[in-house]
Amino acid sequence: MAIGKAINRLRLGAKMTQEQFATAVGVSHQAVQKWESGESLPTLDKLMKISGLFGVTVDALLFESDMRIVEEMENNKKLYPNYENMYHRELYSCTLADEYRQCVEEGKDVSAYRDIFEAVQKMPRGANREKMADIVFDIVLNAKQVEGYPYREPSDLEGIKALRDGYSSCRREVSEAELKKKIHGAWMGRVCGCLLGKPIEGIRSEELTPMLRESGNYPMRRYIRSSDISENIAANSKFRFGGKCYIDTVSCMPVDDDTNYTVMAQEIINAYGRDFTALDVAKAWQYYQRREAYCTAERVAFRNFVNGYEPPESAIYKNPYREWVGAQIRGDYFGYINPGQPSLAAEMAFRDACISHTKNGIYGEMFVAAMIACAAVSDSMEDIILGGLAQIPSTSRLYEAVSFVLGVYRRGGKSDECMRRVHELYDEHTTHGWCHTISNAMIVTMALLWGENDFGKSICLAVQSAFDTDCNGATVGSVLGMKNGIDSIHREWYEPINDTIDTTLFGIGAVKISECVEKTMAHMPDKTFKAGKNAAGFSCIP
Repeated sequence: MAIGKAINRLRLGAKMTQEQFATAVGVSHQAVQKWESGESLPTLDKLMKISGLFGVTVDALLFESDMRIVEEMENNKKLYPNYENMYHRELYSCTLADEYRQCVEEGKDVSAYRDIFEAVQKMPRGANREKMADIVFDIVLNAKQVEGYPYREPSDLEGIKALRDGYSSCRREVSEAELKKKIHGAWMGRVCGCLLGKPIEGIRSEELTPMLRESGNYPMRRYIRSSDISENIAANSKFRFGGKCYIDTVSCMPVDDDTNYTVMAQEIINAYGRDFTALDVAKAWQYYQRREAYCTAERVAFRNFVNGYEPPESAIYKNPYREWVGAQIRGDYFGYINPGQPSLAAEMAFRDACISHTKNGIYGEMFVAAMIACAAVSDSMEDIILGGLAQIPSTSRLYEAVSFVLGVYRRGGKSDECMRRVHELYDEHTTHGWCHTISNAMIVTMALLWGENDFGKSICLAVQSAFDTDCNGATVGSVLGMKNGIDSIHREWYEPINDTIDTTLFGIGAVKISECVEKTMAHMPDKTFKAGKNAAGFSCIP
């Protein structure tokens, strides 16, 4: 039959195997064989899929097929990008394994489509794979919740507020002078923690621990030096130790997305004020950095901005990284400028997070911002963590995971038990597990609790746990720095930084940490300090 020859010609022209074509159309390999041999005809719904897949009409497949198809294809020319040269994290079809894992974790009923996710990702790069990836995204977008899913995880602010636990954190009055030291400590703590983890970002624990032991730095207690990396370590490790930012090779805090976002948040408040919107953040991202400066969820969101998707759709459209750690590293500044006001800090963090993340990806940023706001006025680490949790849904996976860490600590357990749980939930050898909000939030919480209020011990505990080392070191350092102030950070941590952060922000470049502190103080709420008194009437409001 002519239709069989037409299908065969179209399939071969697209460089698809019979197996790939069968998966794309949703039939068996045997069915395709019968179509092409003329033993049977496709049903109408399958003909429609074939016509859409190859850009020809159904009647061209059915009638006068050979010349009709050739003419239609010649008159239906399309231009396509060079998919081989495109960055893989911007190609949704390259990320479907992560998408499937993400869907399962958030309770989407997609198990029946697992083979399709896998088959499409295995297709050769090109227009046909992208068309099939569009179909997969439609499945994801419209998937129902599995029956009995135990979590409730909204992505809108009112929905989040409705599911909070109502906890009200402790508070104490803090003088303006003390607050300034706390802000200085938070900035410096973030920078030092980030620099501690930066040279080993991406390493896995089975290589990190032996390296630290061989260099005499386990348990970790100091920065990693270039001289720590022996020939033996370099030769026998998959991780590339060369060309990293070791403490003896830098003169300031080198460029890093963890510090870029903190400086950018300050610029966003400068430009738009405390009432900035999510769209303002999206505009700032496009203004201050080129797209190569963004990673995973942020890179996808940037692509979506350029293509006309605005928040919150920019966080949803073809974004398998929507619960990764990217937002959790962006919330610190909103805690800095809302001391004692975790609800305000969390709300600002929400406006920032919702441009690139959903559900627990949003909660991670709200959790961190609220913790830092509480740390300005609370002397109890447990209270600070509970104050952070109070700003996210008590029905979420993040709340459950952080509560588990708190539970282990309260009954006198060891941090190793928490790390075992992290590894049970998230595989550090996958980018999804290594980079997820929850795995890293658990490590942050563990380090804050078992760090025993010691700055160096806390950031080292966060970093030596592997996973996202620079992100977790930065977050822990920020919380501890805010809680205890700049005087709690020993000079061995901050002197090599020379009061300077380098950034990739257009028109900003390198900044002085001391100047960032002054700007932060200027961004406090109008009524932060009581009239006629040098004290702040801070109150942790749930």
